Amino acid sequence: MSRASERAYAEIRGLILSGDAPPGSPLTEEALADICGVSRTPVREALRRLESELYVVRSESQRLFVASWNAEDLGEMFALRAMLEAHAAARAATRISADALAALRAGNGRLAAAIAADVPDVATFLMENRAFHEIVITAAASPRLATMLAALVEQPVVRRTAARYNRAELARSAHEHGELVQAFAARDAVWAQAVMTGHIRRAFHAFSAAEPVK
Repeated sequence: MSRASERAYAEIRGLILSGDAPPGSPLTEEALADICGVSRTPVREALRRLESELYVVRSESQRLFVASWNAEDLGEMFALRAMLEAHAAARAATRISADALAALRAGNGRLAAAIAADVPDVATFLMENRAFHEIVITAAASPRLATMLAALVEQPVVRRTAARYNRAELARSAHEHGELVQAFAARDAVWAQAVMTGHIRRAFHAFSAAEPVK
């Protein structure tokens, strides 16, 4: 992609991830070109990429919309993420460096502090949660796996899930991160895989309970 296309991609993807372009909202090349400060051609290229990554869907009339998912879509997304990220955790358990393990501990400490605030700091939770999972995926040392996980982890549903957690659920997430750190420290791939599977499945049920979808 050209630099202009990359810029448009980042801008549009940011609108979707932030919720400024909510699920189901229409996307037009003209409006997005104005927002991104580029011509329509790079916007068109960016939209094709976002469509291939399932952030954007095309109707029968060729109109583009921000993707919106039904219960089956969401169930599949979380199931795939659980399988792939559990595999990443298993690989990471036998490959993770001391520095990466220390980074996981430190990051989860910051995440726990954000949760313990009088009003939970969800923005910091999201940032540290993303960083934690990125360290695990990097430690897995599988570019193929990282590519496959990228779209699933970045989907806006992850952000919306965290935003719907109550304090107890956020604390549970931090606890599960702590158990993952223990599994990595023990170099126990089976333990790490089991904890990660449960971690992602719990996130799915938290989302489903907070916002039932059809």
